[in-house]
Amino acid sequence: MAAKPKKSTQKPKKGASPPTIAKPVLSDVRAQIDRIDRQIQQLIAERAGYARQVGKAKGKLAQAVDYYRPEREAQVLRMVVDRNEGPLSDEVLVHVFREIMSACLAQQEPLKIGYLGPEGTFSQQAVLKHFGRSAHGLPLSSIEEVFQEVESGNADFGVVPVENSGQGTIQITLDMFLTSQLKICGEVELRVHQFLLSRSGHIEDIERVYGHPQALAQTAGWLRANLPKVEKLPVSSNAEGARRARNADDAACVAGESAAHVYGLKKVVMTPIQDEKDNTTRFLVIGRQIFPPSGHDRTSVLVFIHDKPGALFDVLSPFARHGISMNRIESRPSHQAKWEYAFFIDLAGHVEDEGMKQALAELEAHSAQIKVLGSYPVAVP
Repeated sequence: MAAKPKKSTQKPKKGASPPTIAKPVLSDVRAQIDRIDRQIQQLIAERAGYARQVGKAKGKLAQAVDYYRPEREAQVLRMVVDRNEGPLSDEVLVHVFREIMSACLAQQEPLKIGYLGPEGTFSQQAVLKHFGRSAHGLPLSSIEEVFQEVESGNADFGVVPVENSGQGTIQITLDMFLTSQLKICGEVELRVHQFLLSRSGHIEDIERVYGHPQALAQTAGWLRANLPKVEKLPVSSNAEGARRARNADDAACVAGESAAHVYGLKKVVMTPIQDEKDNTTRFLVIGRQIFPPSGHDRTSVLVFIHDKPGALFDVLSPFARHGISMNRIESRPSHQAKWEYAFFIDLAGHVEDEGMKQALAELEAHSAQIKVLGSYPVAVP
């Protein structure tokens, strides 16, 4: 590596004018940008050509989902982050490369992704963040329906919320895994900014506020301080609240910025109104198979145990012995037997890792049933 040139220690002579920096010529700068744009476009076309060759190398597969490899996409995006030296942020560059990969994959056939609709929900934003705009989104009426459509094959994958940083777990999502045979194939972390939206944009007009129960809970402090006498009405989704709010001047909703664009609403307050500044929702990508390791993975397991002294210790100790970190644990009634509980556990690593295999084998002796829900890449920012 060439040595960096040493900075001059000489001070400018007293009274001397500072060196002038030539002002760039706008037409020259634009010409350089055009040249670079042509190179970028050529390289994207070249990449798309190689993506087609990957498809040919795999042979004729049944459908688009057979070409999708989340572990490979995660590896590509991590390399983007590792190479980044600015000035653009990691998040911006990841978004650019995600869209390139999405478009290249769609050359075979667009993926069909089910999510909690209607259009304008945070679930839709999570779909766009994880699969890009070349995937085909299927807005569905409930989390249960997302599971059903993926199970039936009408959707290739589904995206469902599982927890919020301030309000905790979405219980219906966990309960669906008690009986579903679907697997977790990925995760998405989405920064959630909640806005107060209405048709008129005037706070003094508002008499009722619609919102998903999670959204109302995330903004409860702000609503209590600023709209204490206004009726708060829970609805099935924030987008549904937006659809209702657009029909009356005395109604408003709590929803994301995308809902304002979709439903023609105005921001009543320009800044987000969620109580937690870093309000984040974690979504799971559900599919029909477990994919190979990406190198930085998480495994989710469901463990059914009988109520007995030391039951939780018996569940956790094999992971500690094999040096496996636990990221999260949540208990729910199993709905299978009286006083039987199911523990949802997130673990660092992949089910194909040797330590994970040994820990799960030891755990079988202490549990009524173990169900591996999935091993998947840790979310890329």
